Amino acid sequence: MLQRIQTVYLFIIAILAVLLLFMPLAVLQTGNDFYTLDVFGVNAVAASEIVYSTWGLFVLAALISLVALSTIFLYKKRMLQIRFCIFNALLMLGFYGFLAYLIFVMKQQLDVSIRVRIALSFPVICLILDYLAIRNIGADETLVRSLERLR
Repeated sequence: MLQRIQTVYLFIIAILAVLLLFMPLAVLQTGNDFYTLDVFGVNAVAASEIVYSTWGLFVLAALISLVALSTIFLYKKRMLQIRFCIFNALLMLGFYGFLAYLIFVMKQQLDVSIRVRIALSFPVICLILDYLAIRNIGADETLVRSLERLR
């Protein structure tokens, strides 16, 4: 299980998704007021209170990490593992879609300027690692099928 490179990819995806839960995604500025955007919501920096709740981002980030961890333990069922990886990629795209929707709504309601943080790039890195995991799982599947033909 741990000898396969796709297990390392999936484990890195899980770690990055967990880090996404604890790091700010962006800093918003409205006039002289600063707000941080994380997966729990938009927090006022001065008062440290949640101004706008974004629990959907939290659910998506938690699901990404749980699906990646559960995919690691499906190493005997490679086709199911590929399906879980594809589902996880869709969750990552949904994370960015929901985030874009939230930013669009905030831009419409308030005049905010947005400065992104490094944590916003984690789902893109996870998508790349997910693609590499799918390729390696597929290579393992073709190797096993070719060895079964020789028997």
